[in-house]
Amino acid sequence: MIVCAIDDLIFSIRISTAAKSLNAEVYFERSGDRLMDTIREKRPSLVIFDLNSARLRPLEAIVSLKNDPELSATRTLGYVSHVDTTTIEAARAAGVDQVLARSAFVSQLGEILTSA
Repeated sequence: MIVCAIDDLIFSIRISTAAKSLNAEVYFERSGDRLMDTIREKRPSLVIFDLNSARLRPLEAIVSLKNDPELSATRTLGYVSHVDTTTIEAARAAGVDQVLARSAFVSQLGEILTSA
């Protein structure tokens, strides 16, 4: 199970399409207020964050996730514009396991979904 904290329609469609072709189970959470409850309920092997989503507050969620003893081992991956170095550094400081540029995320999506 993969939880995606993504509110971008284009990326949601790309992920959904790839997941269907790979028989990967993906759940999309589009509410920052419900994200931690969803992660607790679903117990995903991976949480994918759109690090540029203001509505989902991904950096706060990553800190909460990594500080929760029951969830801290959950693997996290965030994608972001490659020129947004401030967000990249903030995500690393928050504890995200992996940060990818948007283009790298798209090109590696199949591998990401099958390795989760």
